[in-house]
Amino acid sequence: MQRKGAQREGILQQLADMGGASTAAVAQVAKQTGVPEADVWGAGLFYGLLRRDPQNTLVCNGLSCRIQGAEQLRHQLTEQGVATQSVACLGLCDVAPAAVGPALLPLPACDQPAHVLPNNPDLPINLGGERDRSYRGLGAALKLGADAVIAELQAAGLQGRGGAGFPAHLKWRSVRNQTDPTRYVVCNADEGEPGTFKDREVIRRQPDKLLEGLAIAAHVVQATEIYIYLRGEFERERRILQSAIDDACHGPLAGLQFHIVRGQGAYVCGEETALLESLEGRRGMPRLKPPFPTERGFRNKPTLIHNVETLACVPDIALRGGVRFASLGRREPGAKLYCISGHVQRPGVYELPLGVSLDELVACAGGYVGTPQAFSPGGASSGFLPMSERSRPLDFASLGQVGAMLGSAGAVVLNDTADLVLAVHWQLSFFEHESCGQCAPCRLGSRWVRQALDRYLASGDPGELSDVLDVAWEMNEGSICGLGQVASLPLTSAMQHFPEQFGRRPVTQEHHHG
Repeated sequence: MQRKGAQREGILQQLADMGGASTAAVAQVAKQTGVPEADVWGAGLFYGLLRRDPQNTLVCNGLSCRIQGAEQLRHQLTEQGVATQSVACLGLCDVAPAAVGPALLPLPACDQPAHVLPNNPDLPINLGGERDRSYRGLGAALKLGADAVIAELQAAGLQGRGGAGFPAHLKWRSVRNQTDPTRYVVCNADEGEPGTFKDREVIRRQPDKLLEGLAIAAHVVQATEIYIYLRGEFERERRILQSAIDDACHGPLAGLQFHIVRGQGAYVCGEETALLESLEGRRGMPRLKPPFPTERGFRNKPTLIHNVETLACVPDIALRGGVRFASLGRREPGAKLYCISGHVQRPGVYELPLGVSLDELVACAGGYVGTPQAFSPGGASSGFLPMSERSRPLDFASLGQVGAMLGSAGAVVLNDTADLVLAVHWQLSFFEHESCGQCAPCRLGSRWVRQALDRYLASGDPGELSDVLDVAWEMNEGSICGLGQVASLPLTSAMQHFPEQFGRRPVTQEHHHG
């Protein structure tokens, strides 16, 4: 007898295999699965990749790509007869302006190895080292036993590297202590935060460390099924992961079932409960909490959900101990993968002590290009900071003190050739577009703040922004998930730190919507 809901879980992939949510595809999927056509349409049209023309080349309109000439790239491709479509961040910020072809592989000009640090065996992930296929961390974890592994995670101080910063050991212990014997482990590899591309590099360079971390987690929480929810545009990474699974499935990964599920283009699915909804074949709308996924997650069962980087740190902790991992940080524990893009010489992913400054990070990236005026410390959701904060530690607590956040550590630098107000507009447009629409504060508020900035750009009158802080407060207090809570931050942070940019403004023809 088929498990209830199993048919629904596959509908997004079926639509993708048929080229998207077309009338014919929806009708066929509904007939095959028994899911009503209205439900198939509702789920399918929620996702950007299922709404796209599969023959189009996708051109990124994220912040890093915009300031490096995304509009010019799209114009050039169009002149060459290439059908294009502008989309949100593609996770290729280091090769901006970025585009991927119909097969979801980067165009040749965007297909370059990322800049990383040289080989250093002391680093937990060590992107610059040889691919580690040893699975020694898994062996060490099995010898330690579940309770000891959780104790090492606690000693390590490992926090979620996807942006939330929640202590990992608490999640593991919660799932392990549930009475329901059926548990799942889920990897959030839906890297959608503009400015962030670290998880992509982990999968490209050290896929076995991710799989090893997942295997350790599964053994500790007593799960046998592992789901990797992978960003849909990461086609190369999907092939790499599948090959690594195939290589180890009869060896260190024996007894575990791995499933790679492709996301279909929804930023909000980076939120763990929205991811679960998508995994179950529905629109990616965040769930109300509690209950938390550790209690009732995937298929209503206890579920451990972690980001790629978090899981890739686990083998080193199991092998060399939590205390050593913790010592790698500055004021907060551990090493951290920092992304840097925008106006710097060598955009890339650099594994550094948690708490380095922007200047230290940019030094690894070869220095600034031009005269820097502002930076986003942790992705689009972290807002903007002035260069007077360039020496501030890039860690959870220090950034929180100035109303920003580390987030996914996707730093973007803007020099004085960039119009900061337009950069804010691009970020606001992104959040408005990516709101799932479930709750009114986010659905209405994200549109309202973007429209307020539109009116300011059209009139040059700063009075158009007089109610922004009130609306931002309502969004922060009333939204179900983090998207609505941060959607106005690009504007409010810029208004706070760059008040001179938001005075009376000359009206020009350079303002572009969306």
